[in-house]
Amino acid sequence: MLQSRTLLGKAIIQIRSYSQAAAVVQAQAEAAEPQLLSNLEGFPRPDPKYDETILAIPRAISGTNTSIKERRAGRVPSIIFEQEDGQHGGNKRLISVRANQIRKLVNHLGRSFFLSRLFQIEVRSNFDSEADILEKVRVLPRQIHLHAGTDAPLNVTFIRAPSNALLKVEVPLLFRGEDVSPGLRKGSYLNTIKRTVKFLCPADIIPPYIDVDLSELDVGQKLVMGDLKVHPALKLIQSKDEPVCKIMGSRVSDQKKSK
Repeated sequence: MLQSRTLLGKAIIQIRSYSQAAAVVQAQAEAAEPQLLSNLEGFPRPDPKYDETILAIPRAISGTNTSIKERRAGRVPSIIFEQEDGQHGGNKRLISVRANQIRKLVNHLGRSFFLSRLFQIEVRSNFDSEADILEKVRVLPRQIHLHAGTDAPLNVTFIRAPSNALLKVEVPLLFRGEDVSPGLRKGSYLNTIKRTVKFLCPADIIPPYIDVDLSELDVGQKLVMGDLKVHPALKLIQSKDEPVCKIMGSRVSDQKKSK
């Protein structure tokens, strides 16, 4: 019992600390120049090619049996949460979305890129009723579970993303410059340590990805999170000293082949 109370106390402290950090970033963002809360030149922007409204219908109840029925009908049981501290949500709305639409988006974008992109959701009384729209809301996908064997979407969690929201986002990394990297041109290889990095982002400027420039890296050199070039309004949640990638020497197998 004492251990449970201790763990609960630590969890409350962590939530309070995170909420305080989010409040600080919010205050800094509100005090910043207006252009800092808009997309700036030189930073990645979402590709309009994948702008798409996700259609949804209300779902009255949750549970395993309901989820099974929804999937058999070609729908994915989903939830829309209000955002509270950028990560945890409240005031949930139960919905179902079309499985083929979610699968198409995940296949085209990739799972990590799907989870770092804003979408409009249109909740209708039924999918074919364009005139009976119950709600339109901008959201960020928070989680998606895929079937291990088929990659079929099993459920999706969305979080509301109004302009004043600060959201915790796992932003994917896009590595560039491998063809001109001095270390890689010498026959070394890239050790990729991180595929995504956590940022607290104003909703209007969530980056679809972050460019990682390898063009000047030589053997033994590395990039850490603090080296990443991102929009100034983004707040790095992880340590800036955590490594992202490193140019390693020749693989052991390659060294044996050369003898």
